Amino acid sequence: MAELNTEKRDKLPDKAFAEPDKRAYPIEDKAHARNAKARASQAVKAGRMSKAEEKRIGKKADAVLKKG
Repeated sequence: MAELNTEKRDKLPDKAFAEPDKRAYPIEDKAHARNAKARASQAVKAGRMSKAEEKRIGKKADAVLKKG
């Protein structure tokens, strides 16, 4: 996975995040999209996130994973 430091993350547009309002779960490439799905799944198992939120993140991540 490409390194995403604070400076690069701050320059990303909101659409590069699965949760753009929070600027959480970056999905700017396939590696980050897979990671976002995994972290969302972990958050559900830990009780920090609802299944609906996980599904929304997964849908956005899947869109990135299906690209070219």
